[in-house]
Amino acid sequence: MAKVLTLTLNPTVDVSGDAEVIRPVRKVRTANGRFDPGGGGINVARVTAKLGRAVEAVYLAGGEVGQMLDRLLAEQGVATRRITIEGQTRLGFIVHETSTGLEYRFVPEGPAVAADSLEAVLAVVADHDSDYVVGSGSLPAGAPEDFYARAADAAARRGARFVLDTSGAALKATLERAKVFLAKPSLSELEQFAGRRLGPDEACAVAADIVASGAAEMVAVTLGADGAILASRDGVLRLPTIAVRVRSAVGAGDSFLAAMVWLLMEGKDAGEAFRFGIAAGAAAAMTPGTELCRIEDIGTLLRHLGPA
Repeated sequence: MAKVLTLTLNPTVDVSGDAEVIRPVRKVRTANGRFDPGGGGINVARVTAKLGRAVEAVYLAGGEVGQMLDRLLAEQGVATRRITIEGQTRLGFIVHETSTGLEYRFVPEGPAVAADSLEAVLAVVADHDSDYVVGSGSLPAGAPEDFYARAADAAARRGARFVLDTSGAALKATLERAKVFLAKPSLSELEQFAGRRLGPDEACAVAADIVASGAAEMVAVTLGADGAILASRDGVLRLPTIAVRVRSAVGAGDSFLAAMVWLLMEGKDAGEAFRFGIAAGAAAAMTPGTELCRIEDIGTLLRHLGPA
């Protein structure tokens, strides 16, 4: 069975809850609190495990929060390979204001990491037996901007496909210096890459240009309420979003990516995988806090996109 390896260099333990109203100075009482393992690659691994695919999450973690992260991943049945660092793994905070429906997300920077920890991650990529390697999430302080490019090269040398979901300088450096199988920026991340604001049509053109340059075989761009774009050698496909009651935006992009990769590994074509990803992203938006998508919701939502 094909296997997925995910890389998370700056993971979190996400603390989420509900509050009726968020006010300054006064104590804000929260309810329905939960703790979830977080970070792009870890979220992709969580969804991949739910879908029944063999997956291993490699991550950098340290301190007491790192120990909590280990336990939470074990409880969710995700196979892991932790590389211990000296710093304390970060805690993220998500509060849903029930009176307005707004979500407030507090994301700390995270600890700096040493070069030998990063080299240990690259060594895992080089020696692993996975068919797909997913590098997802921000780079921590101390990591060079071309880290994912180096990881993509290490995966390619043993015939694995590299999937990229990052932003800023890391996205630009990877697409300029390496070749990836699939890149999944959001619209704002694609705008950072292009250096200008982009409407949907302009985003289609930029994504198509990335494919034409050979930097990526496919580029999937999530547009939020405006749907999503898939650029490949077969052209550009744009599909609408699926209207759902949004409870949290956390993990929607990670669910989209995990579901799309899963269907590609099942031998389905890119368009079908793209549709499945859109349904998974919408399913994640329906769940509170950092719960991610529920598998039973994906098939139901998929029908809203109509026939392929």
